[in-house]
Formats: sequence, C-alpha cells, structure tokens
Amino acid sequence: MSNTACEVVLARPVTAAPVAADFTVVTRDRRQPEGEGWLKVRPLFLSLDPYIGARIRGRHMGEPAPAPGEPLPGFCVAEVEESCDPAFAPGDRVVTEAGWTDLVWVRSGTARKVSSDIAASLHLSVLGMPGLTAWAGITQLAKAGADDLLTVNAAAGTVGGVAGQITRNLGGRAVGIASGSEKCGLVVDRYGFEACIDYRTEDWETQLASAVAPGSTIHFENVGASQLAVGIRNLNLNGRIVLCGLAEHYHADAGPAVTAIGPLLGKRAAVFGLVVYDFYPRWAEWTALAEPWVKAGRLTIAEDIGQGLDSAGAQLERLVRGENVGKTLVRVA
Repeated sequence: MSNTACEVVLARPVTAAPVAADFTVVTRDRRQPEGEGWLKVRPLFLSLDPYIGARIRGRHMGEPAPAPGEPLPGFCVAEVEESCDPAFAPGDRVVTEAGWTDLVWVRSGTARKVSSDIAASLHLSVLGMPGLTAWAGITQLAKAGADDLLTVNAAAGTVGGVAGQITRNLGGRAVGIASGSEKCGLVVDRYGFEACIDYRTEDWETQLASAVAPGSTIHFENVGASQLAVGIRNLNLNGRIVLCGLAEHYHADAGPAVTAIGPLLGKRAAVFGLVVYDFYPRWAEWTALAEPWVKAGRLTIAEDIGQGLDSAGAQLERLVRGENVGKTLVRVA
C-alpha cells in the first residue's frame, strides 16, 4: 500500500480571518511509526468548524497557532487501513484529529470507533462535536423540557440547528435567528422550528419579540454580544442562557465582548458557560440518544461539502464569512 499522502497546511502565518490563499498542499511520507497502538487511517470527510479560524490564529482557549507546515486542527471521520491495536480492525470507521490529510498514522487512543450503518459525514455533525455541544447545552445545562421555548442564533448551523431539534424532540418549541431567507427557510422547513428570523432585515428585533411573546425560557447564544443583548431582552423571568459561541468576535481586532449585566439581574437569569471539551467523556450518552433520532428522521442537518482536500481552504473561508449553508465539510476520499 502507498505511504504517500497529501496534506493541507498553512502557507503563511494567519493574522486575520483566514482565506484560501493562506493554505497550500504538500506531500508527506507516511512510514509506520515504531511501537504498538497505531492506526493507519484514510480520512473520508474533514470537519470545518467556526473555532478553527480562531485556532489557527492562536486565539482559541489559549492554544498556540500551528506554524506553517504543521498539521491543522479539525476532526475527520476515517477508515482504518492498518491496525497495530487489537481493539481496531481494517475497515473500522473512526473519528479522530489527523490533520487535513488523506492518509496518516494516529494513536489508537485518540480515535473513537463509530457505527458504519449511518452516513459517515453525520459522525462529524449531528453525532460529532457540534451535536455533542448542542446536547450538552440543551439537556445538561439548560435542562430543556416540554414547557420550554428556545431562542437560538446561527440556527442554520449545526450547533444551532441541532439545539432546536433536540428541544422539539423533548416536546418544547424553538425559534431561530439566521442570516438570509435561504437559511431561515432551512431552519423552518427542514429542522422544524416554529419560526426563524432573518437578522439582516431592518425590523428583525421586533419580529423576534413577536415570535416569542411573552418571552423565551432558554436562549442559546452562538454569535456574541450584539445578539445576546436581544436574547436577554426577550427572555422570561428566571430564564436560562447558554453561552456557547462567539462567532462575531473570533476575527475581530477589538477587545473582549461586553454585555450589560443589569438586564441579567432583572431577569433573574441563570447563565451557563459551555465548553464542549468538558463533555467529551460523555459522548456515548449523546450518540445513544441521537442515533435512533437520526434513523427515524427526527434529527437531520444540511451539508455544505467541498470536493477534495484542495477545496479545504476555500471552504473555511466561506465558513468564516457566513456563506455556508449547513454543516461545512470536505470530502477527502
């Protein structure tokens, strides 16, 4: 079998929102490492998520930026080609971080075996880190139930879309916020939200207030300070807020986001900070709940797929610009 791989790496340090020209494709020699516990895997799909843009600038959770030529962050779903661990066999599907490559050896301890009777790409979206994030925020922090009305922004994205679908599957209702009529249509028609408000329209705040009157019980924040302020205004007394993402701030040069705390006090709101890494040990709980929903058609996601590794840079650029529709992926194999 060939040991030659293609890999996408940084062509130069990234100091602003990443663009396709920041990346280049190199060739690697993938010789088998010494010792046990290695897997040779062929990635099928690469996941691109909003945090990656900040991560490659060294602005995510204190992690250093990768240098040009080093492996890039991001999960993939891959097929095992060779195994030096008896717990894995050739043909198994795994999710792991392997860099943006078409062939690599990874430590078996970093790989999570996944079912092969579900479309491979879904292990990076509804069953992957974005789905786990939504589950953690909705069920473990906000503890949503049948009496809840959720507001969630970036609702056409995987985290927001799954958060609303979980709420609906638990008997509650969801109102989304997204950009543009195409994304809002997706949120209502495919994800089953009660409504979706286009924040690009002039009177979107009035539309949202009307859609959730007399108020939401949970607000799930994926964007940042400006939309959080609107979410707080439309929250019922004793409502819950999940702080998940800061998309509008990841590539801003200004200082940290600031939100007035007075309205939070007035609402008697409970505020939860969500870092998905805390829930990695509980991934099996989410997949046990979610896989039956996926198979029954009660949990779905749109996919925005680039074809081939050389499309990865352009796909990430589209994602950070908000031009993607659904989960952003690259089909590697």
